[in-house]
Amino acid sequence: MSNDSSRPYQVTEVCLGNICRSPIGEAVLRSRLDAAGLAERVLVDSAGTGDWHVGQGANPRSVNVMDANGYEHDHVARQINEDWFAGIDLAIAMDCANFADLERLIPATASHTQLRMLRAFDPALSHIPEPDQRLDVPDPYHGTDEDFVTVLRMIESAVDGLVAALPELMSERR
Repeated sequence: MSNDSSRPYQVTEVCLGNICRSPIGEAVLRSRLDAAGLAERVLVDSAGTGDWHVGQGANPRSVNVMDANGYEHDHVARQINEDWFAGIDLAIAMDCANFADLERLIPATASHTQLRMLRAFDPALSHIPEPDQRLDVPDPYHGTDEDFVTVLRMIESAVDGLVAALPELMSERR
């Protein structure tokens, strides 16, 4: 991929099924990009590494936590595959398992997609080398409503750091 600054920078947030964490991450990042005046320069989407929920909406508890916190969302679950990477500048993994799955996919594409863990952008955790389980955003799928709130707060902290890092990341695009 060439350094084409006329093309928007593409960020794809990835979790397991694309119904809990990555839709929340996508909504939070879009909101923060809009507030930072970067919405026209950065495109955001999300996907899952698995195909169990393809075509479904976000988990109802993800929807509830996004609605309760004022995040706009319109989501249909998708599965990431090798074809996606030609257009992705930054793939964001929610946990180490997602990171490993993406790490296996990216080399097969010959793309220059950068792979990072979301919580590595949290200023309080930025000293932890990636991948590391301490950077995982835990999957709340089998958890409680409060687990979804906890996940949202983790994502918000990390996304604030990601937005702060984006100008530098965008300037490094290959």
